Amino acid sequence: MKKILLFSLFIVTGLFAKIEIENAYVREVPPTMPNSAIFMNIENKSDKIVNLIKAESSIAKSVELHTHTMNNGMMRMYQVDKITINANSETLLQPGGFHIMLIGLNKKLKESDIVEVELSFSNGEKIKIKAPVKKVQSMMMHH
Repeated sequence: MKKILLFSLFIVTGLFAKIEIENAYVREVPPTMPNSAIFMNIENKSDKIVNLIKAESSIAKSVELHTHTMNNGMMRMYQVDKITINANSETLLQPGGFHIMLIGLNKKLKESDIVEVELSFSNGEKIKIKAPVKKVQSMMMHH
């Protein structure tokens, strides 16, 4: 019985750890702004589609998944239920596209602060990340 249980645990554990997060950062905003955004690269190393379905952080009253659309020359941001990461693929969370909104910041964010975020995926995987706060100017210099 122990061998079966251990083997089952190994199989279940092997199903996870297929998502990798890289280049995560939080945008520094002026002290008067109550909201910010988190950007990152999410890589799915599995052969199945996985969705980012939730993000949580104690830094804000609300944490939401968002994207933008362009309609009649106007950019509009809106909340989405999920962000899809295709099989063996990467999805970029970046300005002007998918991102994670931090709404109602609980403290002012300054460059080099670290924001902790937990990401939940449709495959049951949860990943805790620590994202540094970066100034917009320093981000532009890297691109």
